[in-house]
Amino acid sequence: MYSGMGYTNGYHQQPQQQQQQERVGGMMSHRDRVRRRGRKSRDSNRVSEQEQEQQQNERKPATACTDFDVAYFHSYAHVGIHEEMIKDRARTETYRAAIMQNQSFIEGKVVVDVGCGTGILSIFCAQAGAKRVYAVDASDIAVQANEVVKANNLSDKIIVLHGRVEDVEIDEEVDVIISEWMGYMLLYESMLGSVITARDRWLKRGGLILPSNATLYMAPVTHPDRYSESIDFWRNVYGIDMSAMMPLAKQCAFEEPCVETITGENVLTWPHMVKHVDCYSIQIHELESIKTAFKFKSMMRAPLHGFAFWFDVEFSGPATSPTNNHVPPVVIAASNNHPMDGQKKKRANPNEALVLSTAPEDPPTHWQQTLIYFYDPIEVEQDQVIEGSVVLSQSKENARFMNIHLEYASGGRSFVKESVMR
Repeated sequence: MYSGMGYTNGYHQQPQQQQQQERVGGMMSHRDRVRRRGRKSRDSNRVSEQEQEQQQNERKPATACTDFDVAYFHSYAHVGIHEEMIKDRARTETYRAAIMQNQSFIEGKVVVDVGCGTGILSIFCAQAGAKRVYAVDASDIAVQANEVVKANNLSDKIIVLHGRVEDVEIDEEVDVIISEWMGYMLLYESMLGSVITARDRWLKRGGLILPSNATLYMAPVTHPDRYSESIDFWRNVYGIDMSAMMPLAKQCAFEEPCVETITGENVLTWPHMVKHVDCYSIQIHELESIKTAFKFKSMMRAPLHGFAFWFDVEFSGPATSPTNNHVPPVVIAASNNHPMDGQKKKRANPNEALVLSTAPEDPPTHWQQTLIYFYDPIEVEQDQVIEGSVVLSQSKENARFMNIHLEYASGGRSFVKESVMR
């Protein structure tokens, strides 16, 4: 549709979006959201049943757009969420630095920005000399992104495509994929799947993906102030014993994961690597369920209140192995079955790769850390072992939700904690 020979600059709304007035439960209908791909034969009498079936399959999107997806995209139409992300200087400045550091791979090349939002990363790429940037976003924020592009006189370089990566058409291969896809706990929101789809549809062999890899970590934490504020408060309220409220308070405060900021002083051990993601080789099915076993040894005597999760992403050069034919490149980090004895993966040489970290000891970001709190703390001694396993899986109700199944044991006692990140 927008090939190098005949593309059109500016904002492009998918045909079905132009007619999208129908709503289902306050959300756009599945039928109107999904754009069928492929070409229809003008002479059906000359097409065999097998060919017709093949054409029908080609027209179907790789993944259907659900009402949950529509609600998700709608949430990103609000300016507040984009303001929060752009004001996160660690995030935005690291992306800009990564683009400029890789300018030799971007200048004169074709880029796709997956989930472009307001278009700021697309503009950074244009400033780095990109020949053409496809800025793709399924949210209505794409309308504003196109206005931002025009206001900066970049309509000759940046093409805003309003639609899902799974549905829009780009009739040329691209040299670079850039995306800020990371959610809380790295994988929440399941946006990485769209980056994988873009990679498999359009990325040239030896192309560049920014960020190139990511790593999710976990560690046991102590946080007495948080527990005191939420739970111990009820022991004495203006001289009244309201401890009968404590069971309900624990459930309300700690049933679901909490996104908040902690410091390195809250962390009891070295972190454990839960999952390493190589953006050049990972497949969508690998994200459906992730399991890892952990074993920690507390470095101090303290109450154990739960586990914290955070992530790093690295921006390095292009992969040296093919990407479009699903031949995985050499894995440079330990597999999930051998998590490097629970130690944090060594970062790349800073001269070779930029790192954006959401670790407690690094500058705070809007991702903060994700904490799974216990209903009741466990007293642990120095060198006491804390072991167990965690399973992170996509919810069957909504793949953008994350089910967390945590089993842990310490001091001869075993526990199970299940929660859902919605």
